Amino acid sequence: MTQDMQRWISTFLDAQAAERDAARNTRLAYGRDLLDFAGWLGHRKLDFQQASRETVEDYLISCEADGLSKSTRARRLSAIRQLYRFAHEEGWRADNPALRLKGPGQDQRLPKILTHDEVDRLLEAARDKGRSLDDQIRNRALLELLYATGMRVSELVELPVAAVRGDPRMILVRGKGGKERMVPLSQPAREAVAEWLIRRDRNEELERKQGRPPSKFLFASRGVEGHLTRNHFYVLIKQIAVLAGVSPEKVTPHTLRHAFATHLLAGGADLRVIQTLLGHADVATTEIYTHVLDDHLKALVLEHHPLAQKSDRE
Repeated sequence: MTQDMQRWISTFLDAQAAERDAARNTRLAYGRDLLDFAGWLGHRKLDFQQASRETVEDYLISCEADGLSKSTRARRLSAIRQLYRFAHEEGWRADNPALRLKGPGQDQRLPKILTHDEVDRLLEAARDKGRSLDDQIRNRALLELLYATGMRVSELVELPVAAVRGDPRMILVRGKGGKERMVPLSQPAREAVAEWLIRRDRNEELERKQGRPPSKFLFASRGVEGHLTRNHFYVLIKQIAVLAGVSPEKVTPHTLRHAFATHLLAGGADLRVIQTLLGHADVATTEIYTHVLDDHLKALVLEHHPLAQKSDRE
């Protein structure tokens, strides 16, 4: 990869962070996708400046030949489009060779379903998972918070401790693109967090006496990021699933987010409310949860949802 292509990528990512407040994980994904495209171009003695529409099409065809999923190919095309849009705005190119390319679309995959009983077993198993009592109390707080709020795993592990001080009934969550939303806490979640705070603060006081600075995160870690990592939590929840007797193949941090939404919808919650709680920009993203309910509940949503009633009147 040439230095010029490196400059394009780094400048584009810096602009995404500064101007669009793109989340760190989004920028990392863009960076990986653009590095792959740059490497593919480099093998063909080309660079970003020389690539044509046909070049981008050939790259997408090669991605399909390599077995990449539709969603991955769609994301890569999106990254390339945005790079060239930025390059056009900066005057680096007079055109956007990816502008009119049609993406492959995305596979419609229904969320894996966790029953109420399976969630209960996971929450119970979290109490016993851990090498120490502190770990067990932390693990219970992690799962109770995740199921009670439907947070994304990145939102959970990066949650500041200040958000839960004072036993709040609702907490402020900072989501994708820096967008903030309020989510309520259930009584079990509040109790689990309160118990963990006692342990966390006691341990932090001991570390402070040893010269270590305090952490701003609820789930602090000595790692580079300063908090429990997503990968660590992913492995942890798989281990909890085994302990709970639930197939680890169907248990991820995201399936607990799915369970939160599906169980709320099955209980009669309004789709727009669930959209707000999940932090979805478009209600169409939330509507996927209607597909995991039985015919009776689907009919109930379509009959009582305000948007459905509006369509009927029209």
